[in-house]
Amino acid sequence: MTLRFVRQRVQARFNATPLPADLDEITRVDERNEVSPELAELSQREVDAIWQDAVKLYRKGMHPMFSLCVRRRGQIVLNRSIGYQSGDASSKDAVVGDLNTPICLFSASKAVSAMLVHLLAEQGKIHLLDPVSYYIPEFAANGKGYITIYQLLAHRAGVPGLGEEVDTSLLFDREAAVAAICAADPIDHLGRTSAYHAITGGFIIDELIRRTTGLTAQQYLDRYIRKPMGMRYFRYGLTKRDMPRAAENRFTGLPLGPLAPVLKNALGLDYNEVIPLTNTEQFMQAVLPAGNIYATAEESSRFFQMLLDYGRWQGQQIMQPLTVHRAIQEAGKAEIDASLKVPMRYSPGFMLGGSPAGIYGKDSHYAYGHLGLSNVFCWADPQRDISVAILNSGKPVLGSHMAALPRLLFSIARHCPIVRDMREDSLDFLNAPA
Repeated sequence: MTLRFVRQRVQARFNATPLPADLDEITRVDERNEVSPELAELSQREVDAIWQDAVKLYRKGMHPMFSLCVRRRGQIVLNRSIGYQSGDASSKDAVVGDLNTPICLFSASKAVSAMLVHLLAEQGKIHLLDPVSYYIPEFAANGKGYITIYQLLAHRAGVPGLGEEVDTSLLFDREAAVAAICAADPIDHLGRTSAYHAITGGFIIDELIRRTTGLTAQQYLDRYIRKPMGMRYFRYGLTKRDMPRAAENRFTGLPLGPLAPVLKNALGLDYNEVIPLTNTEQFMQAVLPAGNIYATAEESSRFFQMLLDYGRWQGQQIMQPLTVHRAIQEAGKAEIDASLKVPMRYSPGFMLGGSPAGIYGKDSHYAYGHLGLSNVFCWADPQRDISVAILNSGKPVLGSHMAALPRLLFSIARHCPIVRDMREDSLDFLNAPA
């Protein structure tokens, strides 16, 4: 039995993407901007080790396109992509992706949208401890009148889903979605229950921005983050011109089996229906603050680098240091999330790391970021002075990647040593330049 035959059998079993024998032909490296590792206080061996683990993950065939950007000490040490924007090694018309191929962040978009709300607070438009219903009176229905904006950002607003058997068309009818959320019975009218809000929070954030500024979430993002930071993409959805450039999402891996109802409870939609939907013009034209920012890995890492630098980017103060500080502080200890059914620790806007280990690797207690469907990871770790984005177009849940993915996450944490004592430097944001 040849090695090639074994690989084909494994690919078929796991619904994997066919890959070429030589990955170099589908690999792109940002030779212009990647710095010598020594400038970021790393060794070439450490950077190579991270990339080798990234390649091992890609070889599992679960991600048609994979893109990774790692900044350390503010310097880009890795900015690379592997794979196909559309098609695969078996396709005659396959298109190889590159560093400028926009990839959907899915739920990692929530971290960006949450920072828009924190900007509203910085600008005096809202107060995080005000009830949502102060700005959106109809949200008070069925006992939700005391739910605060802070609780909304921390996944404690009591409306984690849009209800059972949701028609996907509701995703693209903003006014109907807001009305449905406002009319919903909360699972906890006091906001004590942690329950991941996969879609609902984004609609309420958009409505808050509209009612307090007169701008849409897209316009507000453009004005205060995307344009000042010089982003090419980093927007909800895409323009018609850019749609053909987007990485095509694909379901890979094993059938979901008993996990299907768990995911449906978390997402509010059938997982097998979601993936094809995300490749439609309707999805790519929509403004969904909970889940459809398109960006490159470098742009995503750039955003988290700005947060790591207390709101500063290339001489501009995008947001104030205290705004960032408030956003990344934990809202409560880790507890079982009522939607995801796993222990989670949130801040008002971010999924937090953990110790002795967490979703961003070993000893990542101070790391903050967000995951996206299904293997997107974007985060900053102030202990290690890194900002990281792992973007991909494969959407496996169960598959051959299940050991390789955590190995990459732990590799990044292991090969980027801790450089900052958070207990000693906990108040250094007060000294950040204004």
